[in-house]
Amino acid sequence: MSAPALAIKGNAVTPGHIGVVVLLVVAYGVIPLTGSDYLLDAILTPFLALALAAVGLNVLTGYAGQVSLGSAAFLAVGAYAAYNLNLRIPELPFLVSLLLAGLVAAAVGLIFGLPSLRLHGFYLAVSTLAAQFFVQWALTKFGWFSNDNPSGVIDAPTLTIGGFAVSGAARRYVFSLTTVLIATFLTVRLLAAQSGRNFIAVRDHEIAAKVIGVPLLRTKLLAFGVSSFLIGIAGVLWAFAYLRTVEPAGFNLDRSFQILFMIIIGGLASIRGSFLGAAFIVVFPLLLSRVGAALLGDVFDSGVLEMSQRIVIGSLIIGLLIAEPRGLIALLDRISARTIPKPKRPEQAASQLQNHR
Repeated sequence: MSAPALAIKGNAVTPGHIGVVVLLVVAYGVIPLTGSDYLLDAILTPFLALALAAVGLNVLTGYAGQVSLGSAAFLAVGAYAAYNLNLRIPELPFLVSLLLAGLVAAAVGLIFGLPSLRLHGFYLAVSTLAAQFFVQWALTKFGWFSNDNPSGVIDAPTLTIGGFAVSGAARRYVFSLTTVLIATFLTVRLLAAQSGRNFIAVRDHEIAAKVIGVPLLRTKLLAFGVSSFLIGIAGVLWAFAYLRTVEPAGFNLDRSFQILFMIIIGGLASIRGSFLGAAFIVVFPLLLSRVGAALLGDVFDSGVLEMSQRIVIGSLIIGLLIAEPRGLIALLDRISARTIPKPKRPEQAASQLQNHR
């Protein structure tokens, strides 16, 4: 019975595999053909950019345990770096500019990650605010970054890859989707390797990690570098594929808190949780505005909407930290475990096969 058991084990198809295939078919085959420009431009493209930023912050905070409040600064570094590379070196392919912008953001992240060897917890979070305020100040103070625009606003050019213009909502969505999927896949591979185990060891107990031979400084700097690289790429998508006109004020502290809320609501140390939290943050204000307008009419203006978002999101964070600290992804896993039957083990399947015979 060993041969059938091995065959069953090798050919096992889990519900997760089927779900991934279905999502890819819908994402690439259905949505670009049937989705409206509003769905693609105003919902899905910003969702993808923010989801990648949440993945980057989750690598640093969820897996490596290093708290950061400067995510928006690295979004800005990525966006402005890609803009200047495209402006100063026109012959440079955009994909190369995209990677170089991520590397520039990673270099800035390494600089501001140096205090992590001495500072921990709240003190490290406060120190990362230096990146937030310094980057915003530099982009506004020095006109070179924005091509001498007095307000610091940049107009991102049309995406061009291999002489092919990535124009239109559907094309920008597909480009963003592909970029996010590749970056997420590489991040998952990194977390599954020794580097990912080092992140978790440092997060759980630094002294114990040091005793067993984990290089603390190199591990922390790697976490800051990878996180900043991913967030920098997300900043390029945010500027070039979504807004196409950005200013330093758009990368303020509120944006950093928004990305932090995504990983808290979705689930720390969970890639799926990053996407779930981003979906909630992007879709929830739209649902709230529609429901509020339907119930309250003209009373539910933009000011009431903004305050309602802050109140509800704050309440959800408190509720989740009390009821389920692991976030929405833990609730989703719990529900799926109750509704979807677990795949049978090879021994169980072989035993049932023998009984039928």
